[in-house]
Amino acid sequence: MLTDRFRMDDRVAVVTGAGRGLGAAIAVGFAQAGADVVISARTADDLERVRGAVEATGRRALAVPLDLATADPGELAEAAIAEFGRLDTVVNNVGGAMPKPFLDTSVRDLVGSFAFNVGTAHALLLAAVPHLLKNEDGGSVVNITSSIGRLSDRGYLTYGTVKAALTHYTELAAQDLSPRIRVNAIAPGAVATSALEVVAADDGLRGQIEAATPLRRLGEPEDIAAAAVYLASPAAAYVTGTVVEVDGGLAAPNFALPIPDVQ
Repeated sequence: MLTDRFRMDDRVAVVTGAGRGLGAAIAVGFAQAGADVVISARTADDLERVRGAVEATGRRALAVPLDLATADPGELAEAAIAEFGRLDTVVNNVGGAMPKPFLDTSVRDLVGSFAFNVGTAHALLLAAVPHLLKNEDGGSVVNITSSIGRLSDRGYLTYGTVKAALTHYTELAAQDLSPRIRVNAIAPGAVATSALEVVAADDGLRGQIEAATPLRRLGEPEDIAAAAVYLASPAAAYVTGTVVEVDGGLAAPNFALPIPDVQ
């Protein structure tokens, strides 16, 4: 059956930023597809809720509270091996940067955000690759980037720059790690998570975003999780170095920050 290719039975995945939002949805989606997961985030209580949702599917979850802004991401790869004896998939979901006007964006902002978004992903992959290579069919990596990595608007200098870097990192790593390990990315648009709750709760602002989105709605975390299951599963066995844009069809940003002209 073609649908069997979307199964991840008895595979093991590490998902960062998995306490809520996209990471939580991806972890639960992997479990529904048959995988066990190592989930990591800063807040233990959030992880416990996600662990419960994973275990409700009949799969296992190991919750590892870590602040990846300071901790070694490689610990997560080792935790997967210690708990489950293997590692098949890595999802680099942790990251982000607050919007700021250009003149308020320091070099430190750029450097710190690059380390958090790209450096953390690379550190985890360095630790994970030797384990991924032990699998008969190799392994897979899914990086979560952003539509702002390819679209331009005011206020997103840091965030857009580092997400664009993670996109190209994905394309380059796919070449370096082929043919044994597949590396792909998902570039979400505006998704209804806690990061967007202030906007989503305002009918006027939400309406503006939806009207500027070709599919006329915000994304749901499950939209991203579905793409992640595809990329991590055998269904995407012939896909690497690809960025899947799950953004409702955006050709331009759908929400402008109220940042005035530089004077």
